[in-house]
Amino acid sequence: MEQLINKNSRIEVVDALRGFAVMAILLVHNLEHFIFPVYPTNSPNWLNILNQGVCNGVFTLFAGKAYAIFALLFGFTFYIQNNNQKKQGKDFGYRFLWRLILLAGFATLNAAFFPAGDVLLLFVVVGPVLFFTRNWSNKAIIITAAVFLLQPVEWYHYIANLINPAHRLPNLKVSEMYAEVAEYIKAGNFWDFILGNISLGQKASLLWAINAGRFFQTAGLFLLGFYIGRKQLFVSSESNLHFWVKTLIVSAIAFAPLYTLKELIMENDTIIQQTVGTAFDMWQKLAFSLVLIASFILLYQNYKFRNAVDNLRFYGRMSLTNYITQSIIGAIIYFPFGLYLSPYCGYTVSLLIGFFIFLLQVKLCKWWLSKHKQGPLESIWHKWTWFGTCKR
Repeated sequence: MEQLINKNSRIEVVDALRGFAVMAILLVHNLEHFIFPVYPTNSPNWLNILNQGVCNGVFTLFAGKAYAIFALLFGFTFYIQNNNQKKQGKDFGYRFLWRLILLAGFATLNAAFFPAGDVLLLFVVVGPVLFFTRNWSNKAIIITAAVFLLQPVEWYHYIANLINPAHRLPNLKVSEMYAEVAEYIKAGNFWDFILGNISLGQKASLLWAINAGRFFQTAGLFLLGFYIGRKQLFVSSESNLHFWVKTLIVSAIAFAPLYTLKELIMENDTIIQQTVGTAFDMWQKLAFSLVLIASFILLYQNYKFRNAVDNLRFYGRMSLTNYITQSIIGAIIYFPFGLYLSPYCGYTVSLLIGFFIFLLQVKLCKWWLSKHKQGPLESIWHKWTWFGTCKR
């Protein structure tokens, strides 16, 4: 290995990749108006065509993939923290559970401005899987990750329906919840907006994640990131680059048939769409996510590419701060209690706004990190994680 992973060294490609994921999430959320689907109704035909192209392009590239990269890197970060403590003869597990409780606070702050769309609470709920597997062997971790990623619950419901055609998935009433969320957003009352988001909105978000197969996928991605850390696959070495080349080839080959099969499955009955369709949708998104990860890592070995995406390193180092502040900024821009620009922003304009927010956040990141070691929310999370110890 050319470098070892420890608390005193950072793997730049991981910071940049995390920055890429958070940037992509920002662009998708802007196109969605942060889960507030109100758009212009009288745009000229040429703009409608452009908007549709922008929507298809951004969602094809990033929707469901940027979050997957973010989740995988969450598992990798757990490895770094757990490994550093293990070297000192300490168990990071219980401190990690406390860290998840703190993350629930950040999730609440983010959800307050992001109706029914927060992913941080999902990370809190699924995070204990890392606690329980932290001392498992590499083989056990990768097998468990594979089981989660196979979407066993979806296949259970599908087989149960084959045995008993009357079997249906439980109705979690997510659509009704989102409709109720839309009503209090349109009303424009700020405090109703905040209270609704951290109660009904968070509930809708978690239940939607169950329907979408994200609970098990997130658990699998956490463990996959943990495994990658164990094997030090993000460290620059000849053998690791060969691994990522193979990953790119296999994932790229797998993506096309998985996507095609998903599209064909979605033409079947509702129960098949909700079970097998969900599984294949998660698989094709995972394959494309691995294409993005492998491509980014391989391109990062090139000086020109590394120099071109250098700002992503700063953005990634403040990922929690950027993720939450982008929700606050988006809420002010698009929702009725703020500027209420949603009815005037089609997909193209929303994408440009997203890039503007990104560039603004990058400038703030570079300024802040020139004076501090961590972002403001990262610093709070770190200090409170180690509350009651001498660690700084």
